[in-house]
Amino acid sequence: MPATPEIIRQRVRDAGVVGAGGAGFPTHVKLQAQVEIFLVNAAECEPMLKVDQQLMPQQPARLVRGVLYGMQATGAREGIIALKEKYHAAIAALTPQLPANIRLHILPDVYPSGDEVITIWLATGRRVPPAALPLSVGVVVNNVQTVLNIARAVEQQYPVTRRTLTVNGAVRQPLTVTVPLGMALHDVLALAGGATVDEPGFINGGPMMGALLPSLDVPVTKTTGGLLVLPKSHPLIQRRQQDDRTVLSIARTVCEQCRLCTDLCPRHLIGHELSPHLLVRAVNYKEVASPQTILSALTCSECNVCESVACPVGISPMRVNRLLKSELRQHGARYEGPLREADEMARYRLIPVKRLISKLALSDWYQDAPLTELNVEPAQVCLPLRQHIGAAAVPCVYEGDVVTRGQCIATIPDGALGAPIHASIDGTVSAVTEQTITVVRG
Repeated sequence: MPATPEIIRQRVRDAGVVGAGGAGFPTHVKLQAQVEIFLVNAAECEPMLKVDQQLMPQQPARLVRGVLYGMQATGAREGIIALKEKYHAAIAALTPQLPANIRLHILPDVYPSGDEVITIWLATGRRVPPAALPLSVGVVVNNVQTVLNIARAVEQQYPVTRRTLTVNGAVRQPLTVTVPLGMALHDVLALAGGATVDEPGFINGGPMMGALLPSLDVPVTKTTGGLLVLPKSHPLIQRRQQDDRTVLSIARTVCEQCRLCTDLCPRHLIGHELSPHLLVRAVNYKEVASPQTILSALTCSECNVCESVACPVGISPMRVNRLLKSELRQHGARYEGPLREADEMARYRLIPVKRLISKLALSDWYQDAPLTELNVEPAQVCLPLRQHIGAAAVPCVYEGDVVTRGQCIATIPDGALGAPIHASIDGTVSAVTEQTITVVRG
């Protein structure tokens, strides 16, 4: 049967495909857009994560087919795979697979070239206005693992039951591995031989945008990009342990309004109003802050350049912005503002990854994490019903039901934005709650 746009979207929906590189936006909804360019964000610019750069040379033909399905669904006339020059194996594997309407775009080895707004600008020259979607400039963006899942869904009607992620840092055997969704992160850590430091701290994701993990009892989800292990004394762990009151106190006490955070803010550099130094000042001196300035916090991508690279006195403008965003969203606020001229130094103020690794004090922990084929069979999985933006999936199984891998166990609520959830192992449903479904291997 030909893969019509309707069939592509329906199979992607049924397979539960969501954005694997971000917050998990349901992919079938993205494929409803009609655009000019289907862009694969293959930058993987977070240091220490090694997933997409290794999946591309392993599955180049499938990735290209996934791009073609995405183009068919969205009406795109051009496909672009944006990846870094240093991904030599991926470039060599993809180049002979490319049809005339798909090209590679070689990105510099800088951060945050993987921010979709920056990726679009670097790969197409188009600038997404503040608070707008890529659709506004005729582009739809997906990452590598998402596009591979599109191909599997269309060709095999195969649902998302696995996730490839990197385990790196203070571990005995850094690796990149594919595991069942719902597998506990402490079991994933065991695959890498465990931690090599006595008091480890853990980050879910990359060192710049990843979140601190208070426990490894949490499961792998469709958006889990990596597990980083560092000593608890490491600055990246210590900073994430600061509470909001401490963050605000530091901002009030030591901000010099030097504006380095703004000079290096990637969104500001390409013409967005966002000015982190003014937002820090707004929190300190509300009487001098304009409503428009405060609203610009809503356009922050939380790339963390301002905190981890720019600020010389230990302030976190990103955390300040996050607090402002939370308060503004509670009041239903929205930002509207023009796209200004890009800074003429914009391309030169993105952060070289080698410099970033040094700045983050990661040189001792930055290691290769080779893609490793393992037969991973956890005794049980705990599958969250919300692994995506939107409404939680609704269970369609009950405690005691026997399920097989790939079976749909939770569906999209009627009329809601969401994605179904599928069993990731064969077994028996041992528990169904408002948040999760637990399956014990049978």
